[in-house]
Amino acid sequence: MPAKTGKAIFLKSFPQGLPAKDHFVSRSFEAPAPADGEVQLRIVWMSVDPYMRGRMRPDIKSYIPPFSLDAPLDGGAVGQVIESRHPSFAAGDYAVGFSGGWREYATVAGAGLQKVDPGMAPLSAYLGVLGMPGFTAWAGLNEIIKPKAGETVFVSGAAGAVGSLVCQLAKLKGCRVVASAGSKEKCDWLTREGGADVALNYRDYKNATELTKALAAAAPKGVDGYFENVGGMHLEAALNCIAFGGRIALCGMISMYNNTEPEPGPPNLVNMIGRGVMAQGFIISNYLPLAPKFAFEVAPLLDQGKIKFRESVYEGLEKAPDAFIGLFKGENFGKAVVRVGPDRI
Repeated sequence: MPAKTGKAIFLKSFPQGLPAKDHFVSRSFEAPAPADGEVQLRIVWMSVDPYMRGRMRPDIKSYIPPFSLDAPLDGGAVGQVIESRHPSFAAGDYAVGFSGGWREYATVAGAGLQKVDPGMAPLSAYLGVLGMPGFTAWAGLNEIIKPKAGETVFVSGAAGAVGSLVCQLAKLKGCRVVASAGSKEKCDWLTREGGADVALNYRDYKNATELTKALAAAAPKGVDGYFENVGGMHLEAALNCIAFGGRIALCGMISMYNNTEPEPGPPNLVNMIGRGVMAQGFIISNYLPLAPKFAFEVAPLLDQGKIKFRESVYEGLEKAPDAFIGLFKGENFGKAVVRVGPDRI
């Protein structure tokens, strides 16, 4: 099969502060015919995720290389195989991987792909509840917080792709769940379907002091486990309310990703000493060997209706910058995904 040419989204310049649409540009891009071990894909769905903002800072060393202005942006995607030169894939198969997003066609290493079944779940779910965000939620909760029945778990960014699954898994383990989100609609869903006993609309609180009072009322015995997605006043409030022996899973701090100047750290880190608190940062690649265990636990819960998920769907590759920018404005409800092409052609 020949190379396939389609559209792709590139960075026009590296953003300072909150990204804007004029930082992005659509260009023609050719996905070459696959070499040995490679697979050529027609991209159906792509993911936008907060970690991508860190890849737009070429001057900052991170666990993943920065984006280039000379190549398309990249990220998780689900695609249909056009041509395969990898023994695990055949034309017509569907596959998900950490690469191939932000473009209509991609040629990627087959070793980085996983075959998925469109009959088991919607294809987009393999980028959310059954994909990297879901695995991140499961790993942070089970491997770091390790909640016990009767404990209280606090989750910031609770209506997002990661936080919403943390809430539900913690509830299924018998925990009291306190969630934080940025709208009444999101808070109502969290208490109705998303596993939360209490949902706090953080926009109702002007500062960490006010949020601390609300969190203390919602968690009168203290916070045993905190799943951190936001940073800022959420971390300060959590540290004010953290219980003796508390555990904190440091997954993200989205409130800080667009800062042009360093933000002062929380003034109450000292609480961690006397209360014996453990805080651990992590990235999901640390836990890749546990992916089968994650799928074995979460996929049946989804099939049984014990896990719910929401998506914010953007139609068309040209909407990918809007979807990405919306993450930092709290516009997404659940996983933000972009439909690049039809499921079948």
